[in-house]
This record gives sequence, C-alpha cells and structure tokens, in this order.
Amino acid sequence: MSKIGKKPIAIENGVSAKIDGDTVEISGKNSVLKVRVLPWTSISMENGELVISPLSKNKQARSNWGTMRALLQNAITGAAQDFIKELIIEGVGYRADVSGGSLNLNLGYSHPVKFLVPDGIKIEVVKNTLKISGADKALVGQVAAKIRSFRKPEPYNGKGIRYSTEVIRRKAGKKAASGAAK
Repeated sequence: MSKIGKKPIAIENGVSAKIDGDTVEISGKNSVLKVRVLPWTSISMENGELVISPLSKNKQARSNWGTMRALLQNAITGAAQDFIKELIIEGVGYRADVSGGSLNLNLGYSHPVKFLVPDGIKIEVVKNTLKISGADKALVGQVAAKIRSFRKPEPYNGKGIRYSTEVIRRKAGKKAASGAAK
C-alpha cells in the first residue's frame, strides 16, 4: 500500500480543483495547470480534499497511485506560489542577461549561447545568479538543468554554472599530483 498515495490532498486557499474526465484542472492566483490522470488511478473530491485511489492491485497501479498524488500536490502548490531554482554562474567573463524572451549567456565560448525562455517560466538575473521561477515544478527543473548543461561546473577551477545548493568537490591539479610522485 502506498504511504504517499493514501494521504488526501488538502486544497489551499485561493486554489480550486475541477475533475474533468481524465484531467484535473487546478487554478490559482499564479496559473491554471492541467494534470492528466494516470492509468489505474481514480480521483475524487471529498470534503474539499482530493482523494486518489488505485483501480487495481498490480504493481503499476500502486506506482501510479503515489505518482499521481505527488503530481497533484505539486500542481496545487504551484498554483498558489512559484517554484524557484537558483543557478550561480562562476568564471571570469561569464555573464548572463535576459532580453526579449531569451536568455543570453557568455560562457567562454567563441559565441554567446541563446536560450529561448518557455512560456510559464520567469528568469531574473542578479549579478552572477539566475533565478528561475514558475508554477510547473517539472518545467522549472527541466529549464534549470538545460541551462546548467551549457557549461557544467568543472572540479579544477570551479568554473561553470551550478545550482545554489550544489557543492563542487575541488580536485588538486597537476602541480599537486607531480609533487606527490617524487
């Protein structure tokens, strides 16, 4: 039995949920999100809470049960407040700026990298920090991962784009390695 799936989802103030066949529409002050109902799960509204139940006892039904609850919880939280990911750009000459719906990154390549910002995502640049926010948790994480992939942090100098919570393990360079061999 799913520990996560059996918990009902309380709907926050200012957020409304409407079950329409195989989709659940969640609307709040930030946005309107639609979540498709996964196979072998059913959703019902009871006492102002969303209750998810499996339609079968097979393994896939139990897996979808917990996943469906997590997706709905994220949608309700996102409709009420934005999800935020912060990226830090480190390196000499590495810069970022947002202009006209695109993010322009100077990352030490021979050309600037242009990234088109998807609908529903807001990007702010403050000095060397990128603040990515939006109502869809999966989309915010996907955009942050894509931007990070343009120049992943490297362990020798620590240059690159990293998450604000990420810790880069630094390695000793050639000088330290050759001194140990003597």
